[in-house]
Amino acid sequence: MDLILSLFSLFFAYLIRFDLKADSSLFMKEWEILSKSILFYFGVKFIVFYLFKIHKGLIRHTSTADFRRLFFAVSVTTLIYLIFGIIRKTVIDGFYLFPMSVLLIEYLTSIMTLVGARFFIKLLYLESVKSKKSDNRVLIYGAGISGLITKRTIEKDQRISYQIIGFLDDNKKMNGSRLEGLAIFHSSKLETIIKDEGVTQLIIAIQNPNEENRKKVIETCLKNNVLVHQVPNPKSWINGEFSTKQIAKIKIEDLLGRKPIVLDEVKIKEELSHKVILITGAAGSIGSGMVLQIAKYNPAKIILLDQAESPMYDLQIQLQSQYSNLIFEVVIGDIRNFERMERLFDFFKPEYVFHAAAYKHVPLMENNPSEALLTNVKGTKNLVDLSLKFKVKKFVMISTDKAVNPTNVMGASKRIAEIYAQASNEKGQTKFVTTRFGNVLGSNGSVIPLFQRQIEQGGPLTITDERITRFFMTIPEACQLVLEAGSMGMGGEIFVFDMGESVKIIDLARKMIQLSGLTEGEDIEIKITGLRPGEKLYEELLAQEENTLPTHHPQILKAKIRLEDESKIMEIENLIKLFESQKNNEIVQKMKNIVPEYISNNSEYELLDKK
Repeated sequence: MDLILSLFSLFFAYLIRFDLKADSSLFMKEWEILSKSILFYFGVKFIVFYLFKIHKGLIRHTSTADFRRLFFAVSVTTLIYLIFGIIRKTVIDGFYLFPMSVLLIEYLTSIMTLVGARFFIKLLYLESVKSKKSDNRVLIYGAGISGLITKRTIEKDQRISYQIIGFLDDNKKMNGSRLEGLAIFHSSKLETIIKDEGVTQLIIAIQNPNEENRKKVIETCLKNNVLVHQVPNPKSWINGEFSTKQIAKIKIEDLLGRKPIVLDEVKIKEELSHKVILITGAAGSIGSGMVLQIAKYNPAKIILLDQAESPMYDLQIQLQSQYSNLIFEVVIGDIRNFERMERLFDFFKPEYVFHAAAYKHVPLMENNPSEALLTNVKGTKNLVDLSLKFKVKKFVMISTDKAVNPTNVMGASKRIAEIYAQASNEKGQTKFVTTRFGNVLGSNGSVIPLFQRQIEQGGPLTITDERITRFFMTIPEACQLVLEAGSMGMGGEIFVFDMGESVKIIDLARKMIQLSGLTEGEDIEIKITGLRPGEKLYEELLAQEENTLPTHHPQILKAKIRLEDESKIMEIENLIKLFESQKNNEIVQKMKNIVPEYISNNSEYELLDKK
């Protein structure tokens, strides 16, 4: 085909040379000269085109690389004709292979016809793909490079049947423009577009979107039963190439996320760089998140402490893969074992301690108060005492909103741990800082993984009460704010994180059902089971006696805390001794004495509040 197009180009060049009106005598004269060159013309074209492999490209995937190869192939053939034309004129019969004007016109025409033919065939193919009717009418959110790549990838993939309606973008200047023939709409018109165009699916292809705009777009899609998918970060593309298989459903974490947190990187690096850092509960959701955050700040060594063997092994493999230069030690141990912890502090001499180890499941701790006491209180006391003894520079305790006006054993045990850490702040060189936040999205045992499992099993989704609300934060957000609060803390403070608006759990469940492409009441049910022992309807971040003070970070507040006297320390030590008795009522009663605001809710220990 390329040789036929080249012959046409040569013929067209002669027509132009003769102004499209040459008589037969002039034509015969030119043919007499050309006939001696025509076989040479075809031979050169065939050999050069074959060597440049211009026939090997798949036309429907023709790219700039193919056009570049074509350009060089045609240029080489023209250069050969020119060289041999000069040789013929000077050595053989005084004629060029082709007149110079013909050679120039043939060169330009060949490039245009060869490129044009490929472009025309590719266009026919793409139009034939577009013309296929599909029930999947797709809108791509993002008219940038990522959006364009997404469009092209979808159009090339014969395994899926999508009809791309157009692009959606937040940039008002792009509204009404077209990208590769498709209209670009402003995101404010989304609801109208969905109804007018019958959109069934939206693919988010913006890599760094405005979080508020993205939330509005997703909420509008959910409201109109439009499935939402997203393109992953280019770093995760397979061999640097994007495939339609990587288009994934949007996660609930993405819907509840907020603006990226801005950290004081200089201050945090100054604090942690070249320091020995101990992280307790390192295999847990927050602990492992802390490890991954701290690894970026070039610590001298990170000590990973946890009693969970298998998760620690998984974390070890992850760190070896992602942070090959990171120096870390894996220590399997229990914070309740004072001798084991003393050996750890004596051997590694940590300068910073991030204490994330704790029992956190409310119903389980309600049934096992002695274990909550042993881990959350005694374990914290062990670490606090050893931090003072070995002159740790800073101790950052990770607490919970359930420690505020606790209604359960777990929350009370964390509040007691807070009291002990705060009261120890003036006893030595160590600065004790407490950070307090709510539920973490995707953490072990949280409601999100539970709902995901229930959806996969066909339901029902179980909710304890229709009114129940919770504050939510992603694991990276929580860990980043812990680092920021830890770096700004001077000792004795409780830092409270801005968790945004509280979320109704039933609304969360409904959104997860919609994001899964299911319909509540038809595909899956929501079941109300009743409050669990010790469970609150609403979480709080500050007790009534506490006030907040602003800090330099807009998402971190400092609690103006109540000062506890030395008698509380004695009471905590007496509480720990009750572990040996294993008498739940005695342990919980002592907790209530230490934390007067601890009023049990939906629990057998409510009887103790009536005494």
